[in-house]
Amino acid sequence: MFKIGDYVICSNKGVCVVENITTLNISGVDKEREYYILKPLYVGGSTVYVPVDSPRESMRKVLKKEEAEKLIEAIPQIPNLVITNDKLTEQTYKECIKANDCEELVKILKTTSQRKQKRLEEGRKETALDAKYSHMAEDNLYGELAVALEINRQDVESYIMEAIGGGAVLS
Repeated sequence: MFKIGDYVICSNKGVCVVENITTLNISGVDKEREYYILKPLYVGGSTVYVPVDSPRESMRKVLKKEEAEKLIEAIPQIPNLVITNDKLTEQTYKECIKANDCEELVKILKTTSQRKQKRLEEGRKETALDAKYSHMAEDNLYGELAVALEINRQDVESYIMEAIGGGAVLS
């Protein structure tokens, strides 16, 4: 169970803070059921309501600083996604996003970066699909790492590059 003030990752909503835990007085909603009232950090004016008894995979605590640092150190060893059929690319990306796991987000970023580079070398543009999921993965990963490392969201990429010795590993 999460407490008021906890930073959590809520599936595809990114980093949220638990503002309250209460029942909802809304017609059609079970008045006995408790909900987490979440405020996304990077989406202004938005509120998310998640039942306290919802499946555990839908929410988790933000990484601790040590966990974030270990993840960043491991980035060079995290493999790209293996996409054998281009028709399954979006499904593969969606599964990674749904997994609600930082390593899966890194895989998306590394894969889309490599695919973009290859396309640019061929004189073609990045696909809209790759751009969409790269942006989603970056928003979620960098938002979480910013909170875990207690740095500004805008500084996360340079923090990563400095920590792993430079090179465009994720972008």
